[in-house]
Amino acid sequence: MVMRRSIKMALCMALSASAVFASESGMLASRAQKSINAGKFAKGYSQLERALVASRKEADRRSEARIFIAMGQVRTKSLDYDMADSLLNYVENEGMDRSTRGMLVKAKMALRNATEKYSEAVSLCEGFDEDVLGKLEDQLQGAFYSECAIAYAGSRNSEKAAQALKMVGKSTDDDTGIYFWTEARLADLQKSGNADSLYREAEAKSVEANMPFTTANILYHRGEFLSKSNASEAKKVFDRCKTAFELMGLPNNAKRCTK
Repeated sequence: MVMRRSIKMALCMALSASAVFASESGMLASRAQKSINAGKFAKGYSQLERALVASRKEADRRSEARIFIAMGQVRTKSLDYDMADSLLNYVENEGMDRSTRGMLVKAKMALRNATEKYSEAVSLCEGFDEDVLGKLEDQLQGAFYSECAIAYAGSRNSEKAAQALKMVGKSTDDDTGIYFWTEARLADLQKSGNADSLYREAEAKSVEANMPFTTANILYHRGEFLSKSNASEAKKVFDRCKTAFELMGLPNNAKRCTK
């Protein structure tokens, strides 16, 4: 009986300790990411706003910075580029750890690539410390190299684009299909004839990984590619793209799929 009480007390203390280290902002941000990954953008953004308030209450600058970055990424994905730029520029570099710096630069590159400012994205890529980049978590490193590869391809530097793509493969086991997505974008930007088959491969991988936004985004770019050579197939792809974005509550993205 005494032993049972001791075990119970130890368990309670452990749970209490876990609760202390699990901050309110961290839990809200985690929930927000799950919502966004599931394609629930309005809910996820609302949770990020609550997480931001919590991070300020906690006076946690790193948490605040990461939440601003996440909010900027949502705005980039929803095509609200001015707001995305404003949010990302609000983040201060002072006292930031290397992972958060990597997240910020990656998010800024993604915004530049989305607005086809590829040379600016290249400058961000090349301005980041390569030694620091090599110490980032695998998934972040892979996402970083993906944006670098797209920036190089958009800037017509096929050699460096291929090198960055190779690093995407080395950095990640590709559970999210990021390698296939990057490879397809490079083929498209470099006007390769196999871009459509690569987009279809990336789409299948994204569906398998249950990533609704990425799947719909692939459909948009695939539709754009097909519109130059196969209008009837492009319309079918755009219809799927439009429906997916509408169901995610992303009207700007859905409108872009109306070709």
